[in-house]
Amino acid sequence: MEASPPRPDPDALLARLSAEETRAKRGHLKLFLGMCPGVGKTYDMLRTACQEQSSGVSVLVGLVETHGRVETEALLQPLTVLPRKEFTYRGTVLREMDLEAILARRSKLVLVDELAHTNAPGCRHAKRWQDVVELLEAGLDVFTTVNIQHVESRADAVHQITGAPVHETVPDSVLDLADEIELVDITPENLRERLQEGKVYLGERAVAAGDGFFKEANLIALRELALRYMAERMDRQAREMRAGDVRRVVWRSGERLLVAVAPSPFSTQLVRWTRRMSAALGAPWVAVHVDSSRSLAPDEQKLLDKNLALARELGAEVIVTRDDDVPAALIRVALECNATQIVVGKPRGSRWLELLRGGSLVDRLVRLGGNIDIYLVPAEHKPSRRLRLDWANRSGQREYLESLGVIAGLTFAGLLSSNWLSYHTLGFLYLLAVIGLSLRVGRGPVLFAGLFAATVWNYLFIPPRFTLIINSVDDILLFFATVAVSLVAGQLTARVRAQARNERVREVRATALFQLTRSLAEASTLDEAVFAALRQADDLFGAQTTLALVDENNGNLAAHFAGSYPLDEKERGVAEWAFRNRRTAGRFTDTLPGSAGYYTPLLRENNAVGVLGVKLAADGTLTLGQRDLLDAFARQLALVVEHEHLRAAGEREKLLAESDKLHRSLLDSVSHELRTPLAVITSALDNLTGLDGTARDALLDEARTATRRLNRLVGNLLDQTRLESGTLKPRLDWCDARDLVNAALAANTDALAGHPVKVAIADDLPSVRADFTLTEQALANLLTNAAQHTPAGTPVAVEVRLEPGGRRVAFTVADSGPGFPAGLRETAFRKFIRGPGVRPGGLGLGLSIVQGFINAQGGEVVLGDNPGGGASITLYLPHHVPENSPPA
Repeated sequence: MEASPPRPDPDALLARLSAEETRAKRGHLKLFLGMCPGVGKTYDMLRTACQEQSSGVSVLVGLVETHGRVETEALLQPLTVLPRKEFTYRGTVLREMDLEAILARRSKLVLVDELAHTNAPGCRHAKRWQDVVELLEAGLDVFTTVNIQHVESRADAVHQITGAPVHETVPDSVLDLADEIELVDITPENLRERLQEGKVYLGERAVAAGDGFFKEANLIALRELALRYMAERMDRQAREMRAGDVRRVVWRSGERLLVAVAPSPFSTQLVRWTRRMSAALGAPWVAVHVDSSRSLAPDEQKLLDKNLALARELGAEVIVTRDDDVPAALIRVALECNATQIVVGKPRGSRWLELLRGGSLVDRLVRLGGNIDIYLVPAEHKPSRRLRLDWANRSGQREYLESLGVIAGLTFAGLLSSNWLSYHTLGFLYLLAVIGLSLRVGRGPVLFAGLFAATVWNYLFIPPRFTLIINSVDDILLFFATVAVSLVAGQLTARVRAQARNERVREVRATALFQLTRSLAEASTLDEAVFAALRQADDLFGAQTTLALVDENNGNLAAHFAGSYPLDEKERGVAEWAFRNRRTAGRFTDTLPGSAGYYTPLLRENNAVGVLGVKLAADGTLTLGQRDLLDAFARQLALVVEHEHLRAAGEREKLLAESDKLHRSLLDSVSHELRTPLAVITSALDNLTGLDGTARDALLDEARTATRRLNRLVGNLLDQTRLESGTLKPRLDWCDARDLVNAALAANTDALAGHPVKVAIADDLPSVRADFTLTEQALANLLTNAAQHTPAGTPVAVEVRLEPGGRRVAFTVADSGPGFPAGLRETAFRKFIRGPGVRPGGLGLGLSIVQGFINAQGGEVVLGDNPGGGASITLYLPHHVPENSPPA
């Protein structure tokens, strides 16, 4: 049998194909998607392939299932159909796609039907979608088909709708590789008519399908699933295309709502109103909070968390962005999300104050929003509002002293030069000083410098001096210009500084995520990835972290060893609640807030795969930006955990395939080896009647030989079973080496009849402490191998010696045959391994049993070469001199 090429790792291929730099190199994938069997996916694929072939493209049918449909088979006639490859599984011949032949032919376009199909054991890949991934990697274009029920993210929904479990699925990441997806749509009424006409299933199967899976209600729901999947895909593509669109407008291909969420009781009403409107329109919606540089009070932070949690529970996509310009931030997010409607609360503040700020939130949204609709929702009641100064962002005392020093120094210089410097020039110098200070200090110090400079200039320099009276219109204008410049400069300085702070926060977030992504990509194991992520989280949040993952043995959460704080019973309960309910819990939340840690679940496709916990100091706090960053960490870790689960599942699948292959090989070998002696025995017994003398004795000898062979085969199988089950317990006793060798030779009298045997045992060799039966059987297996795998007439040597130092006794069996091939030495002791070119007979268990028996006694088996040519195998058993000599 020819050796199969090495199997590429499907996960690695998927990751490589998904990378932007390889998209241009891989093949083109077109997928024909249907709501269920019978809609005409294969027919449309073949019709499109015929059109491609007529335009000059080389088309190869890798595998197509026609299910006996005449119109489908007719489309196959002009196409080249590749013969299928046969595999025998449990006595049944299975015909699968010949992947190696497709790769060898290098046709431009390959047709592969039923993407979710599970390949027969012995194929290159366990799943057909893995075959398609390798074809794309090889640069071949592929047309393929799949039903919505086989899409991984939709399988549970299909099970709930139809009640039929879905056993074969295709990962969504494979469908994401598709350059083109064509939805093959048909009405449920037409599909049921096709079913009744026998164009889907035949006979009783069609009747059962019509009463079960193909119920009209099921078909309507499956059709909706398929249409929604296509709509979601088109929405993602539209977002990607809009990302590079220089026009700042939304595409009104579908409605999408955006609601602004703030730390206000009114935001709760806004969120509920938007949810009702979203349900009425059947449109998705987004909840956005703009995190400004103004710090939130603890009660405001708690209210904001409650509003965002409510939006998330009601089905919104929650987005947190950082900016001090709230209207501009809302418009920016709306354009990124293609939101057609923005929902905000009706202004309740003073119009004069809003005018000073450049207009109300609504006014600015209307000016900036372009073709985005703005909805104003009035409050049910007008809560009392207090003016809250943002002391956290005020300038420090040093900036005020710096402003005071600059103006005071300029005043002192002006007094010294008042005889030759006009007060108008000094006024301009004051104005220049205020502008210069705006580059160094904050809004408050700049305003203070402007007011102080104008007052000092008026009192000390403007005639009449030492009064606050100004007589000249020019002086009045310069006085108020200084004050106005200080106001404008201070405001601009505050805005620029806020933007700089926001950019630094974004940079910290982007850098943290980049470093996390790089660390996870460089990690070779899940443990390394978790360790790197938790250490980075410790440094970034200044806290202790932990990660709890699902234990595959019992299904419970188990803390990972890389965590920097242990989970006691109370904290474990909080983590389990967050895991079960797929919601954050613990400190800083409304659920179990008395715990020491904050716990967020690791979610993938709405399924929790673990929990990430953070424990801050007693006086520490977790800001909204930090929570958003922590959620990003959790999403990245969830991807790593899911990838590990997929990798482990792939390994298990490969192991099962190899185990099944080994099982078939063993079954074939055992059945052949058992059948041969049984046939000899049966033939001998059938022919004994009527024979006497020499002929009768010859048949009896053949039957005895076959019986011994059969007994040896069954014994080897039983011995291997005892070794693997762990029930083999050696019974050590003092044995004479001569007795062991003689017993092994006696068991192989017939096998060694054509080989001269030379035995060398020292006369003074002491007794050996060993299990007589196991050691004798190990020697017998070595002698059997020496007799079977060497030419007739070649000698066999048996030597027993005590090693120098007296620590081990060595039993060596050497032959004069071809010896061990170089490539066989590493695998000689594995089960069912037989050397190349050996004579038929045996299961390849002999050396495996020898090693198991000797290892069970604390010994060792070593392969070697006979100096005179041939193989040499030595059994080493531990030896020590007893205090009392064993009985003779």
